[in-house]
Amino acid sequence: MKINRRAQQRTVEIVSNKKVGAYHHMIFAVGDMALHALPGNFVAISVGGPGSAMVLRRAFAIYRTHDRGNYGGTLELVVAPHGQGSKWLTALPMHATVDMVGPLGTNFGIPTEPVNALLVGGGYGSAPLFGLAELLKDGGSRVDMVLGASSAGKIYAPLEGKRAVNSMTITTDDGSAGTKGQVVSVLPGLIERHNVDIIYSCGPMAMLAAIQDIAAQTGIIHQCAVEESMACGIGVCMTCVVPLRDEAGVIRMSRSCVDGPVMDGANVLWNSGGKIPAGTYGAPNV
Repeated sequence: MKINRRAQQRTVEIVSNKKVGAYHHMIFAVGDMALHALPGNFVAISVGGPGSAMVLRRAFAIYRTHDRGNYGGTLELVVAPHGQGSKWLTALPMHATVDMVGPLGTNFGIPTEPVNALLVGGGYGSAPLFGLAELLKDGGSRVDMVLGASSAGKIYAPLEGKRAVNSMTITTDDGSAGTKGQVVSVLPGLIERHNVDIIYSCGPMAMLAAIQDIAAQTGIIHQCAVEESMACGIGVCMTCVVPLRDEAGVIRMSRSCVDGPVMDGANVLWNSGGKIPAGTYGAPNV
């Protein structure tokens, strides 16, 4: 697969930067880039400014887009200021500009007929699910959402999410909000109660792997946005590869940034332990 054919590089302006709990909600004026971005796509932003030693872009999942308003098309991100690059970005003031490439990657598939969908997100990784929920609801689907995090302060915008879905379930590792435990603990009950047809998920890789185990046991389709570090975002550097089984059953080391980030959970070899699985196409026999 090739880079998203809708991708473009441009200098964009920050029109809003607000701290929301542990995260920053940032809005960028991106013009017609907003017309082509779909839930699951991401953008790659140059960080650090001119002369910075941070030469690699940072990838961020798209939260929402709007194709009209005072600034024309806008694109929204939810950013966790963890590393040096994301801290630099979230410290920028309104009207500052950054170099952005997007939209990149694959997007979630939207059913042509109404379905019962279960959306599962972990921490700020849940950001792409909000726009997806709205699209599914507009198409007549039932949408139930599960948001999980280590503590209540790391659940992003639960009230906003609740307005976009039929039901909202929250889990926290420490029990400070919702059900104590991880998201997978509540999934079997929700799947049975709402007769779920498809699961969409975003979040840490361990969480996605656990969701896939449940999806496999119940025979449910699982589309997931994998979380791998993307140093370039355009398929050049090969730092974001994951082992993926194609339609012919051949295992290939596939690039998350162009073959993903949205993938069929059943095709990912989750238990590879960061190593190239035996039998992978092109790998030496050892």
